[in-house]
Amino acid sequence: MEPIESLAADTGRDPAATRSADEGAEQLLQEFADAWNRHDVDALMSMMTEDGVFEASAGNDVNGERYEGQRAVRAAYEAVFAQYPDAQWSGARHFVTGNRGVSEWTFTGTRTDGTRVEVRGCDLFTFRDGKIAVKNSFRKNRPPKR
Repeated sequence: MEPIESLAADTGRDPAATRSADEGAEQLLQEFADAWNRHDVDALMSMMTEDGVFEASAGNDVNGERYEGQRAVRAAYEAVFAQYPDAQWSGARHFVTGNRGVSEWTFTGTRTDGTRVEVRGCDLFTFRDGKIAVKNSFRKNRPPKR
């Protein structure tokens, strides 16, 4: 794997500017993770583009349930918090290159029926204009515990 300086040089981008942009996007991902743990839907939506997409880790489609646009994504995020009132994403780690990013985390939450979930997962992101354009979620398929 080539160092980022070499990759940036190959594309004509300034390596320092590339590092700075990647660090800014990593900060965005940390702020996004913090907002999830506060259950702050307004903050989450402020970090996404108007036409943002959320692809959930579950659903009937091959990519999970897909939500497009601020209204649909907001409703999907609110549904997560309604299903898991104590939801938390711990141990978040982020990395970014160019307009793509990854967050790894451990999700814990208690469903409204009292069952508890603890699973590792990750989100794949696409950035546009300093915001999140796509959040594609993946998590381990571990059964809930009583």
